[in-house]
Amino acid sequence: MKLQQLVEEKVGYLIVFTFLVISVGLLVEVVPLFYTKSVTEPAPGVKPYTALQVAGRDVYIREGCYNCHSQMIRPFRAETERYGHYSVGGESVYDHPFQWGSKRTGPDLARVGGRYSDEWHRLHLLNPRDVVPESNMPAFPWLARNRVDGETVAQHMRTLRTVGVPYTDEQIAAAAGEVEGKSELDAVIAYLQGLGLALKNNEVK
Repeated sequence: MKLQQLVEEKVGYLIVFTFLVISVGLLVEVVPLFYTKSVTEPAPGVKPYTALQVAGRDVYIREGCYNCHSQMIRPFRAETERYGHYSVGGESVYDHPFQWGSKRTGPDLARVGGRYSDEWHRLHLLNPRDVVPESNMPAFPWLARNRVDGETVAQHMRTLRTVGVPYTDEQIAAAAGEVEGKSELDAVIAYLQGLGLALKNNEVK
């Protein structure tokens, strides 16, 4: 009873005990994930992004696409019936930072790969209302004009390697050539077309 009274009357003690409770909760919930293979190892079929996909992901983040489009499918019936298999940690082991989130001003994109043609994505990004009349998404015409910078992509791949993405020296050296002449529009489309294919092609139980 005295402890409860102390916490209720002294704000400092309340802050300390709140911090302790939250810390214990984090230890119990988060630390075990560091040693769980389903979270720390890639799911079947998951591979590091190609150089063009790395560039596309950078543009996706730069343009704020993640503000409206989640890449997390929650394990609820309504979610899986609409979008497909729920998201698993092994899908995102090469994502730094990952793009999970629950906000959906626009549709979830976790399983968008292969759902539409490249041309559909091209039209959608240049003028969304050409393919989805009710869309409130802005157009991104500058993506077709901007060229991908090969050296920037190679540098990003080197940085990703330092945090565990298994890029080889050969892959990094070839990055500039792979994206030469490609537009940012091409890159974003390549990134989107790769999302979710691993689980589509390798069913996860």
